[in-house]
Amino acid sequence: MPPSTPRIVVPIELKKKPWEQKLLLHNRWHPEIPPVAEVKDGELFRVEMVDWTGGSIKDDDSALDVKTVDLSVVHYLSGPIRVLDKEGIPAMPGDLLMVEICNLGPLPGDEWGFTATFDRENGGGFLTDHFPSATKAIWYFEGIYAYSPHIPGVRFPGLTHPGIVGTAPSMELLKIWNERERDVEENGLKSLKLCEVLHSRPLANLPSTKGCHLGKIQKGTPEWERIAKEAARTIPGRENGGNCDIKNLSRGSKVYLPVFVEGANLSTGDMHFSQGDGEVSFCGAIEMSGFLELKCEIIRGGMKEYLTPMGPTPLHVNPIFEIGPTEPRFSEWLVFEGISVDESGRQHYLDASIAYKRAVLNAIDYLSKFGYSKEQMYLLLSCCPCEGRISGIVDAPNAVATLAIPTAIFDQDIRPKASKVPVGPRVVRKPDVLKCTYDGNLPITKNPSAMS
Repeated sequence: MPPSTPRIVVPIELKKKPWEQKLLLHNRWHPEIPPVAEVKDGELFRVEMVDWTGGSIKDDDSALDVKTVDLSVVHYLSGPIRVLDKEGIPAMPGDLLMVEICNLGPLPGDEWGFTATFDRENGGGFLTDHFPSATKAIWYFEGIYAYSPHIPGVRFPGLTHPGIVGTAPSMELLKIWNERERDVEENGLKSLKLCEVLHSRPLANLPSTKGCHLGKIQKGTPEWERIAKEAARTIPGRENGGNCDIKNLSRGSKVYLPVFVEGANLSTGDMHFSQGDGEVSFCGAIEMSGFLELKCEIIRGGMKEYLTPMGPTPLHVNPIFEIGPTEPRFSEWLVFEGISVDESGRQHYLDASIAYKRAVLNAIDYLSKFGYSKEQMYLLLSCCPCEGRISGIVDAPNAVATLAIPTAIFDQDIRPKASKVPVGPRVVRKPDVLKCTYDGNLPITKNPSAMS
């Protein structure tokens, strides 16, 4: 017998706001957010989702929506979904939940996405001290390919994936998250050297009632007020999976998620048509609405069997995933190195983040020689299928990171040549990305040796 059509367990109506959907969405992690649907082990089911901003960013000719976006409301997630075995017994704490991505894509009628950088006063990005202004590029999809009128001369196939797939935390795990992230927020600037370089980024996003959506829990009730003050933001990846932004978690992939509450309470969202390793501009993939067709399998007792805690409790574990069999194939790459020396010339000890920042900056400056603005290349490196690597992490004092860019995505040869870089109006790529002014007062990093 052929398999049945996937059952839609979380439908989305594109013309409705997140809080108007038939099954209410949520944007926090908490064990008491009630499930909106139920599935069984081995069942093929479909989950639809809005883009991570819930439609706040528009397909228009302005980046003002990016500059003023309310980040307290993100990410809008579909779920939670309660998972049962074939006998109707729910997944239990200590189990592993295998989630297989059988199919995925944009929602029909909504085949477009966006890449952006936030204003430095509103979240910034990996290179926010170099690029403080809000910017935006719109992408349109032609089957497996994406192109943007704001970054002309570039076209590539997408490795489409969900940015967020995760299970609900237990109250014990939620307490661990909130305590350690509060410590970073309160003490990070005093103790974390990295903050001196990637400065002005929020150190953490602590629980907040502002912008909070808790699914079926009614806003304004005592229950809502209590849970909203405890519920974790969805911004970082954690032990439950969550916002890991792994571009290879695509069609055919399997992810093995730890289960912390009865039923697992699986949630997903933040669909990406394509993303580069690191998603460096922060709003940096090609963000879109979309769907997943999934199958689950409960591995009883799998946490203890397969996951070794890397911390003081059995809850300090992380998911495992398998890469699917389908992804874009590129045979030629241009690779940029970076070392752990910052733009001021200061040495950092084996700091892979500084090394990767340097690699990304090197790539942006190089590619801007071929007729592009640096803003265009910053957004491109955030969303095209580039490969980031920690290449060296032992040879003191310099960590070495690399960023590999597939040369085939460009309509010109970007390799160094004896004939030098082409110059003149014919190679200037217009129009530029949509851009706002930066009106803040935070200091900006300028590299005196780089081209303007």
